[in-house]
Amino acid sequence: MSKEKANYKVSEALNGIEIVDAHYKKQAFSKHVHEGYTIGVIEQGAQRFFRSGENHIADENSIILVNADDVHTGEAATEGGWHYRAIYPTPEHFSLISNDLIGGDSLIPYFRDSVIHDKRIANQLRLIMDQIEEGASVLLVETLIYSTLLALAAKYGRTQELPKDIGVNSNKLQLAKEFLDANPEVDVSLEALSNIVGCSKYHFIRQFGKSFGISPHAYQIQVRLIKAKQLLKAGVSIADVSHDCGFHDQSHLTRHFKKALGTTPKQFQIQAISYKN
Repeated sequence: MSKEKANYKVSEALNGIEIVDAHYKKQAFSKHVHEGYTIGVIEQGAQRFFRSGENHIADENSIILVNADDVHTGEAATEGGWHYRAIYPTPEHFSLISNDLIGGDSLIPYFRDSVIHDKRIANQLRLIMDQIEEGASVLLVETLIYSTLLALAAKYGRTQELPKDIGVNSNKLQLAKEFLDANPEVDVSLEALSNIVGCSKYHFIRQFGKSFGISPHAYQIQVRLIKAKQLLKAGVSIADVSHDCGFHDQSHLTRHFKKALGTTPKQFQIQAISYKN
């Protein structure tokens, strides 16, 4: 286990959501509370903590659930300490997300279990934090957070059904698609796109995928790559291309470009300009 550290980062998604990547060996947290929830994945080692009147142990790959305002502690449960990654959604985040539950009730979930083992949700939480660390688009991060927290609340919070699919006007879905086509560089939010269609975020994600066979974020990446190819052919610098197409930086552009086209932007540009000449 590396030396003790805690790296915090705040994403722009959902008007600001905090994550942490922490390694602790000797750290012992006294009883305290947070204004938001603590939802953490144990990556290595094990943590012992007090919550809801009793002690719990969270081992590797388990998920810690601490409700907002829950009095809790935290310390190592193994000699080597523990490494965990956590996200801190607020009750307001859950309120926004839960508006899509049946009846439109604003549900602030209470998690009865302090430790759960759910491989799928654990991997989804890891993916959220990876994408925030890598500077992914707001649309991608919000989509991941939205679906993960909704599933977590529905399965482990109060008993609620997930919303049933409703029909969405295909013309309105087309308007959202056209917005992405016309504005590849814009870091558009999930809320903005669902407002164009006039439906909930949950239904927008599902209906867009059903209609076009691809998620809104995956489609946004494809539109950005199309524009990137045009600019590269025109001789625009790769740094400017990444900025003008809405990519976080050159490495972000290169990763998606190579994944989709099997070559790097630099190689593509050299070959395209050479062909023109």
